Amino acid sequence: MPEDSYTHAANHARQTQTAPQDGEVQEQTRLTLRILDESLERYSLEELSLSYNGGKDCLVLLILYLSALYSRYKKTGTPLPDRLHSVYIVSPYPFPQVETFVESSIETYHLDLVRYAKPMRQAFEEYLEDQKSVKAIFVGTRRTDPHGAKLKYFDPTDRGWPSFMRLHPVIDWHYSEIWTFIRHLDIPYCELYDLGYTSLGGTTDTHPNPALKITGSEESGETKFRPAYELVEDDEERLGKSRIEQDNTESRSESKRT
Repeated sequence: MPEDSYTHAANHARQTQTAPQDGEVQEQTRLTLRILDESLERYSLEELSLSYNGGKDCLVLLILYLSALYSRYKKTGTPLPDRLHSVYIVSPYPFPQVETFVESSIETYHLDLVRYAKPMRQAFEEYLEDQKSVKAIFVGTRRTDPHGAKLKYFDPTDRGWPSFMRLHPVIDWHYSEIWTFIRHLDIPYCELYDLGYTSLGGTTDTHPNPALKITGSEESGETKFRPAYELVEDDEERLGKSRIEQDNTESRSESKRT
């Protein structure tokens, strides 16, 4: 991977850690980098992968992962990988905007991304069969996500699931902190977030968040929504998800995409 991609990510992390107006985000950034450093101590790069679907949480995780790799390279001389192992479990009904953003991420961040349009359990089984070196996968789950409340930074998968270590470096970030990081550093993100979507899924089960609806906009014949970064409360993040989608999510293992 070109070194400038890592340098750019490292600069992002440094800016966030030193921005005086973002004290909580500074601390979250430092903590996440410590977890990433520990992950890099426990596992080789060939043993690590990233679950990536273009969402805001895994985007922040990706940027900080690149930063951690660059810092390690500068300290130890460890060679930087040309591309990063990553896996994308595609929704049965994906948004074109999400697919476009994932494609741009592959180029921007030099991801060696493998796609699986299958149920999550089967997708991970096949991925680990195809990528036999992978032992641990970074996941952008946060504490307020379904099944996220009791997760630790390092969590083996549940019984009955393919065996790997789930790594949760951004588990304690709040919704607003994710957006502070992204917007403070002017990181490109999926355009659906500007249309009021706050949690990405598929076209059949994900809608703009009603908490962001612009009052009276429907009178013009087109209901409009404020951008995702204007939402504040963690517990309102998934109001745009249909009941069916939420039920399906609740029934999954904690090894979920974000």
